[in-house]
Amino acid sequence: MESTSEYVERLRENKQKDDANRRRQGNGNPSKRLPQKNKK
Repeated sequence: MESTSEYVERLRENKQKDDANRRRQGNGNPSKRLPQKNKK
């Protein structure tokens, strides 16, 4: 079992990664999303 401080630290790291991924993928703002590859 992990201590509370370890849990909070891990939670904070995961939140930072999640926020970065959301910005990179354009979630919440479709205009910033990278163009998709369209096969023709």
